[in-house]
Amino acid sequence: MLRPSILEDDFLDNVFDNFFHDSFGQSTGIRSVSAMNTDIIELEDAYVIEMELPGFSKEDVRAELKDGYLIIRASRTESKNEKEMKRYIRKERYSGHYQRSFYLGRTIKEDDIKAVFRNGILTLEVAKKEKKPQVQERKYIAIED
Repeated sequence: MLRPSILEDDFLDNVFDNFFHDSFGQSTGIRSVSAMNTDIIELEDAYVIEMELPGFSKEDVRAELKDGYLIIRASRTESKNEKEMKRYIRKERYSGHYQRSFYLGRTIKEDDIKAVFRNGILTLEVAKKEKKPQVQERKYIAIED
């Protein structure tokens, strides 16, 4: 038997969800937020990685090069005193951490990467390494008399 949507088990959640929908019917909540959207641009001598980190400060962001992987972490915490003072009806800001990694290869070193964080955008410039042509080394087997 069909029942009206007002009688759904998660009625209160739906009331607040509907209240926070914009005019186009899309939620403004965390479910619609894409974290760490990234563009990678190839230049003649470098690759440029642009990553969106809205709401984060420079101190919240860490970039590390480990085993050929560029690992970018962004974390934000909320102080307990702030949380105790406010009684939230709905909270959509995220407190926690995000992480993404990109394989750059083992020949890239920390000195080959320049990073700038401005207006919520992390920009990393990774210098291209010249590919050394692989010369096939011939190994001969010694033939005895």
